[in-house]
Amino acid sequence: MRYNLSELIAQGEGTRLEFKSTIHTAYRIARTLTALSNTSGGLLLIGVSDDGRIAGVDSELHEMQKIEKATDFLIDPAISVSYEVVEENGRPVIVVEIPESDEKPHYAIDEKGNRTIYVRAKDKSIPTNKLMLTHAGLPDSQLLQSTNVRNLIQVLRKNDFITAKQYAQLVNISEYRASKLLHQLTEHGLLLMIDRPRPVRFSLRVTE
Repeated sequence: MRYNLSELIAQGEGTRLEFKSTIHTAYRIARTLTALSNTSGGLLLIGVSDDGRIAGVDSELHEMQKIEKATDFLIDPAISVSYEVVEENGRPVIVVEIPESDEKPHYAIDEKGNRTIYVRAKDKSIPTNKLMLTHAGLPDSQLLQSTNVRNLIQVLRKNDFITAKQYAQLVNISEYRASKLLHQLTEHGLLLMIDRPRPVRFSLRVTE
Protein backbone atom coordinates (compact mmCIF):
# COMPACT_ATOMS: atom_id res chain seq x y z
CA MET A 1 0.00 0.00 0.00
CA ARG A 2 1.51 3.29 -1.12
CA TYR A 3 -0.95 5.59 0.62
CA ASN A 4 -1.60 6.23 4.30
CA LEU A 5 -5.29 7.17 4.31
CA SER A 6 -5.29 8.70 7.78
CA GLU A 7 -2.37 10.98 6.94
CA LEU A 8 -3.97 12.08 3.67
CA ILE A 9 -7.31 12.88 5.30
CA ALA A 10 -5.56 14.77 8.10
CA GLN A 11 -4.13 17.15 5.47
CA GLY A 12 -7.63 18.24 4.45
CA GLU A 13 -8.69 19.19 0.96
CA GLY A 14 -6.39 21.55 -0.89
CA THR A 15 -4.69 22.35 -4.16
CA ARG A 16 -3.61 18.74 -4.70
CA LEU A 17 -6.17 16.78 -2.67
CA GLU A 18 -9.93 16.31 -3.15
CA PHE A 19 -12.45 14.19 -1.22
CA LYS A 20 -15.58 12.67 -2.81
CA SER A 21 -18.03 10.44 -0.95
CA THR A 22 -19.13 9.16 -4.36
CA ILE A 23 -18.93 10.23 -8.01
CA HIS A 24 -22.35 11.53 -9.00
CA THR A 25 -21.69 11.88 -12.73
CA ALA A 26 -18.75 11.51 -15.09
CA TYR A 27 -19.33 15.09 -16.28
CA ARG A 28 -18.89 16.55 -12.81
CA ILE A 29 -15.78 14.55 -11.97
CA ALA A 30 -14.26 15.58 -15.32
CA ARG A 31 -14.03 19.14 -13.96
CA THR A 32 -12.05 18.02 -10.91
CA LEU A 33 -9.72 15.79 -12.93
CA THR A 34 -9.15 18.55 -15.48
CA ALA A 35 -8.39 21.11 -12.78
CA LEU A 36 -5.83 18.88 -11.07
CA SER A 37 -4.22 17.94 -14.39
CA ASN A 38 -4.01 21.60 -15.48
CA THR A 39 -2.51 22.74 -12.17
CA SER A 40 -0.09 20.68 -10.07
CA GLY A 41 -1.58 17.19 -10.21
CA GLY A 42 -2.81 15.50 -7.06
CA LEU A 43 -4.98 12.84 -5.48
CA LEU A 44 -8.72 12.19 -5.48
CA LEU A 45 -10.08 10.13 -2.57
CA ILE A 46 -13.40 8.46 -3.44
CA GLY A 47 -15.31 7.18 -0.44
CA VAL A 48 -14.36 10.09 1.85
CA SER A 49 -16.84 12.87 2.66
CA ASP A 50 -15.92 16.57 2.67
CA ASP A 51 -15.52 16.51 6.45
CA GLY A 52 -12.99 13.65 6.23
CA ARG A 53 -15.35 10.86 7.32
CA ILE A 54 -14.60 7.50 5.66
CA ALA A 55 -17.80 6.08 4.19
CA GLY A 56 -16.19 3.76 1.64
CA VAL A 57 -17.56 2.98 -1.81
CA ASP A 58 -20.32 0.50 -2.63
CA SER A 59 -18.80 -0.52 -5.96
CA GLU A 60 -15.22 0.05 -7.05
CA LEU A 61 -16.25 -0.93 -10.60
CA HIS A 62 -19.04 1.65 -10.88
CA GLU A 63 -16.88 4.47 -9.54
CA MET A 64 -13.99 3.66 -11.87
CA GLN A 65 -16.31 3.36 -14.88
CA LYS A 66 -17.30 7.01 -14.32
CA ILE A 67 -13.64 8.02 -13.90
CA GLU A 68 -12.70 6.24 -17.14
CA LYS A 69 -15.60 7.82 -19.03
CA ALA A 70 -14.40 11.21 -17.84
CA THR A 71 -10.71 10.69 -18.65
CA ASP A 72 -11.33 9.08 -22.06
CA PHE A 73 -14.33 10.97 -23.44
CA LEU A 74 -15.07 14.08 -21.39
CA ILE A 75 -11.59 15.60 -21.15
CA ASP A 76 -9.79 16.91 -24.24
CA PRO A 77 -7.05 15.98 -24.73
CA ALA A 78 -7.63 12.78 -22.74
CA ILE A 79 -5.63 12.25 -19.56
CA SER A 80 -4.24 9.14 -17.86
CA VAL A 81 -4.70 8.40 -14.16
CA SER A 82 -3.78 5.52 -11.88
CA TYR A 83 -5.57 4.25 -8.82
CA GLU A 84 -5.30 2.03 -5.78
CA VAL A 85 -7.95 0.73 -3.38
CA VAL A 86 -7.15 1.25 0.31
CA GLU A 87 -9.31 -0.33 3.02
CA GLU A 88 -9.95 1.31 6.38
CA ASN A 89 -11.99 -0.73 8.88
CA GLY A 90 -13.36 -2.80 6.01
CA ARG A 91 -14.42 0.27 4.03
CA PRO A 92 -12.78 0.54 0.59
CA VAL A 93 -11.54 3.97 -0.51
CA ILE A 94 -10.31 4.55 -4.05
CA VAL A 95 -7.19 6.74 -4.26
CA VAL A 96 -6.89 8.17 -7.77
CA GLU A 97 -3.57 9.76 -8.71
CA ILE A 98 -3.72 12.51 -11.34
CA PRO A 99 -0.33 13.67 -12.62
CA GLU A 100 0.31 17.25 -13.68
CA SER A 101 -0.02 17.21 -17.46
CA ASP A 102 2.54 18.08 -20.11
CA GLU A 103 -0.28 18.62 -22.64
CA LYS A 104 -2.03 21.61 -21.06
CA PRO A 105 -4.55 23.04 -21.35
CA HIS A 106 -7.15 20.28 -20.93
CA TYR A 107 -10.84 21.03 -21.40
CA ALA A 108 -13.75 19.46 -19.52
CA ILE A 109 -16.75 18.73 -21.77
CA ASP A 110 -20.18 19.26 -20.24
CA GLU A 111 -23.60 17.73 -21.04
CA LYS A 112 -24.16 20.29 -23.83
CA GLY A 113 -20.77 19.70 -25.42
CA ASN A 114 -19.28 22.96 -24.12
CA ARG A 115 -15.54 22.89 -23.43
CA THR A 116 -14.14 24.66 -20.36
CA ILE A 117 -10.67 24.93 -18.84
CA TYR A 118 -10.59 24.32 -15.08
CA VAL A 119 -7.76 25.03 -12.66
CA ARG A 120 -7.30 24.23 -8.99
CA ALA A 121 -7.48 27.17 -6.58
CA LYS A 122 -7.01 25.88 -3.02
CA ASP A 123 -9.74 23.23 -2.59
CA LYS A 124 -11.91 24.35 -5.52
CA SER A 125 -11.99 23.56 -9.23
CA ILE A 126 -12.48 26.91 -10.95
CA PRO A 127 -13.33 27.65 -14.62
CA THR A 128 -11.12 30.05 -16.54
CA ASN A 129 -11.09 31.24 -20.15
CA LYS A 130 -7.42 30.50 -20.70
CA LEU A 131 -4.49 28.85 -18.98
CA MET A 132 -1.29 30.85 -18.89
CA LEU A 133 1.43 28.28 -19.54
CA THR A 134 4.37 28.63 -17.21
CA HIS A 135 8.03 29.12 -17.98
CA ALA A 136 10.55 26.70 -16.52
CA GLY A 137 11.49 27.45 -12.95
CA LEU A 138 10.27 29.92 -10.39
CA PRO A 139 11.15 33.63 -10.52
CA ASP A 140 14.57 34.57 -9.20
CA SER A 141 15.08 34.45 -5.45
CA GLN A 142 15.57 38.22 -5.22
CA LEU A 143 12.04 38.78 -6.53
CA LEU A 144 10.57 36.11 -4.25
CA GLN A 145 12.25 37.72 -1.24
CA SER A 146 10.95 41.19 -2.06
CA THR A 147 8.53 42.69 0.44
CA ASN A 148 5.81 43.04 -2.20
CA VAL A 149 5.88 39.36 -3.13
CA ARG A 150 6.17 38.16 0.46
CA ASN A 151 3.10 40.23 1.37
CA LEU A 152 1.25 38.79 -1.61
CA ILE A 153 2.00 35.19 -0.65
CA GLN A 154 1.00 35.86 2.95
CA VAL A 155 -2.38 37.25 1.86
CA LEU A 156 -3.04 34.42 -0.59
CA ARG A 157 -2.35 31.79 2.05
CA LYS A 158 -5.36 33.20 3.91
CA ASN A 159 -7.56 34.17 0.95
CA ASP A 160 -8.58 32.33 -2.20
CA PHE A 161 -7.95 35.18 -4.66
CA ILE A 162 -6.61 38.68 -5.17
CA THR A 163 -7.16 41.19 -7.99
CA ALA A 164 -4.60 43.63 -9.37
CA LYS A 165 -6.55 46.49 -7.79
CA GLN A 166 -6.52 44.82 -4.36
CA TYR A 167 -2.82 44.00 -4.67
CA ALA A 168 -2.01 47.58 -5.69
CA GLN A 169 -3.77 48.87 -2.58
CA LEU A 170 -2.10 46.25 -0.39
CA VAL A 171 1.48 47.17 -1.30
CA ASN A 172 0.84 50.81 -2.34
CA ILE A 173 1.86 50.60 -6.01
CA SER A 174 0.02 51.48 -9.22
CA GLU A 175 -2.59 49.04 -10.52
CA TYR A 176 -0.61 48.76 -13.78
CA ARG A 177 2.54 47.74 -11.92
CA ALA A 178 0.58 45.36 -9.70
CA SER A 179 -1.00 43.70 -12.74
CA LYS A 180 2.38 43.38 -14.47
CA LEU A 181 3.93 41.72 -11.40
CA LEU A 182 0.98 39.35 -10.94
CA HIS A 183 1.23 38.26 -14.59
CA GLN A 184 5.00 37.80 -14.25
CA LEU A 185 4.52 35.54 -11.21
CA THR A 186 1.84 33.62 -13.11
CA GLU A 187 4.17 33.02 -16.06
CA HIS A 188 6.73 31.55 -13.67
CA GLY A 189 4.22 29.17 -12.11
CA LEU A 190 3.81 30.76 -8.69
CA LEU A 191 0.25 31.98 -9.33
CA LEU A 192 -2.80 30.96 -11.33
CA MET A 193 -4.80 33.50 -13.33
CA ILE A 194 -8.59 33.07 -13.24
CA ASP A 195 -10.57 35.28 -15.59
CA ARG A 196 -14.10 33.90 -15.15
CA PRO A 197 -16.02 35.86 -13.98
CA ARG A 198 -14.40 39.27 -14.26
CA PRO A 199 -12.41 40.93 -12.80
CA VAL A 200 -9.32 38.82 -13.36
CA ARG A 201 -8.21 37.19 -10.09
CA PHE A 202 -5.00 35.48 -9.06
CA SER A 203 -4.54 32.51 -6.71
CA LEU A 204 -1.54 30.64 -5.33
CA ARG A 205 -0.78 27.68 -7.58
CA VAL A 206 0.30 25.49 -4.67
CA THR A 207 -0.72 26.27 -1.09
CA GLU A 208 0.66 23.27 0.83
